[in-house]
Amino acid sequence: MSEVQKSGISRRGFLKTGLGAAAAAGFPAIVPATVFGQYAPSKRINLGCIGAGRISRSHDMALLLPYDRAKIIAVCDLDAHRVEDGKKLVNDFYANKTGKPYDGVVGYANYHDLLAKTDIDAVVVSTPDHWHAQIGVDAVRAGKDVYLQKPASLTIAEGRVLSNAVQASGRILQIGSQQRSTAQFRYAAELVRNGRIGDLQRVEVGLPGDPAGGDKTPMQAPDWFNYEMWLGETPYVYYTVDRVHPQKGYDRPGWLRCRQFGAGMITGWGAHHIDSAHWGMNTEYTGPIEVWGQAEFPDHGLWDVHGPFKAEANYANGVHMSVSGDYPNGIKFYGSKGWIFVSRGNEQVTKSDPVAKLNDATALASSDPNIVKSVIGPDEIHLYESKEQHSNWLDCIISRKEPISPVEMGHRACSTCLIHDMAMVLKRKLYWDPVIERFKNDDEANSMLHRPQRSPYMLS
Repeated sequence: MSEVQKSGISRRGFLKTGLGAAAAAGFPAIVPATVFGQYAPSKRINLGCIGAGRISRSHDMALLLPYDRAKIIAVCDLDAHRVEDGKKLVNDFYANKTGKPYDGVVGYANYHDLLAKTDIDAVVVSTPDHWHAQIGVDAVRAGKDVYLQKPASLTIAEGRVLSNAVQASGRILQIGSQQRSTAQFRYAAELVRNGRIGDLQRVEVGLPGDPAGGDKTPMQAPDWFNYEMWLGETPYVYYTVDRVHPQKGYDRPGWLRCRQFGAGMITGWGAHHIDSAHWGMNTEYTGPIEVWGQAEFPDHGLWDVHGPFKAEANYANGVHMSVSGDYPNGIKFYGSKGWIFVSRGNEQVTKSDPVAKLNDATALASSDPNIVKSVIGPDEIHLYESKEQHSNWLDCIISRKEPISPVEMGHRACSTCLIHDMAMVLKRKLYWDPVIERFKNDDEANSMLHRPQRSPYMLS
């Protein structure tokens, strides 16, 4: 087994991952068992992938396929074309690795059927945001370990149900906040928490808004797509392609820009950046106590998540957070003795994202160059180190140790994002109690902690 990650214990090194950097993937059963080494078929983790769209193909399946301690044996999607594309992607990968024909991946149209399979040990949930909590809960109750794309939930109430269900089940659930497994984000948090910039005073989080647009023209849902189930718990609305995902190809889907299914970039990239900010702030299991902000919301077109915005928050430890597209994409920590900025550098994202390419080649910078050259001493704070988010999840499935992004941590990051969104919608300051997870003396805001759920897609 590769490095078993241990929460709170430092580990050295950083590995750039990708299809070319990881170990060979699992092999079909016709290959002699000796080829597997320590990862014989009986010791491999059999995976089912729920959701076979853009993030699954380009990120989750792509990064899991090379690990020889796991094997993808099932793909599920409500779009039959995407099921076939997903099966082909996985079958072709294993065939290319072995040099032999391979057709061992089973396709499913309903995730409940996949969860019922006893030969599937763990699942990867790469669905639209409004399905995350429901499938996560169903999966752990079915005895599966879970890799769950962020954000953790559509609402704060659902996130609490999810976290409680995971903790009661004893299953391993990793939130897909992969910045936690990127060296510069961990190192920046260590530098901040070890006082390299003095007392932390404020944090600036830079992330963009989304543009208005989207064709509202009603369309007939294609016969290969289960649109009624895709809507899930959310209210029934007519089908149009810009509300869902492209019928061909895997460009950025329109649902990301519809409030019915999420909150836009505040939870999209915000779930990453606010989580990383919390890491440096040492507030991973709590949240802000005061939040306010403003945003432009579209007055035309189909898409209705926030555009340009600025949100503010105060925390009980005295730190002030600002989140806005006015800042460079990343996180800037300001202390009494200087600042540290951390980002993904020049990482490429899809061409249809609000930020097609990050323009800052510097992934880690500071007011004094010596700050980011500092070495964390053996007696200082060392944070959980992971080389790659999916690999860490697989290691933890084997070791049964807590992963680097456990469910409660992901829930708290998601909750903070959602509170920012509520404040922007309500256009006034909100007072949050992170212990009981309710707003103080504010029935209107508390009513936004949950949404009515459409039968039969109800989470409990």
